[in-house]
Amino acid sequence: MEGFGPSFAFWVLAALTLVAAGGVMVSRNLLHAVLFLILTFIGVAGFFVLLSADFIAMAQVIIYVGAIAVLVLFAVLLTPRSGRDNGETRWALPGILLAVCLAAIFLFVVHDTAWNTVDEAPAGLDARALGTALLTTWVVPFEIASVLLTAALVGAIMLTRSPEEEAEDALV
Repeated sequence: MEGFGPSFAFWVLAALTLVAAGGVMVSRNLLHAVLFLILTFIGVAGFFVLLSADFIAMAQVIIYVGAIAVLVLFAVLLTPRSGRDNGETRWALPGILLAVCLAAIFLFVVHDTAWNTVDEAPAGLDARALGTALLTTWVVPFEIASVLLTAALVGAIMLTRSPEEEAEDALV
């Protein structure tokens, strides 16, 4: 990443992603939190583009923005209005203290780590090799993720059912 353009793009994406992630945490409206989450996912995809990992960037957009975020958005919109806002909690102060402690630890680790760098990406890392790895080496985690997403979809549908629909299914 040489030059002004990529460095400027990195800092703009970093600011956008951090502000959007902060918006997820502080948003009182659950719908707004999901929209901030979508913006965070898009920012992460931008980092993959800067790293010349275009396939992973598109997978990030398609899977996280196009599938998971939309699934969460539907779950939020289909739940009753009373469960849509994030109320005050007694765990806010311990959560903030934990976040500050974790941030201090992360900054310490980032500062004191000797980061190894490489000049070029390894040759032969293309979509075919990635697909082969997903369907051979990583097939079990890939299948577990698909079952987990299916369970989340079924759970979202079950959350939206009314008591009348539950009673109808009990009679059958």
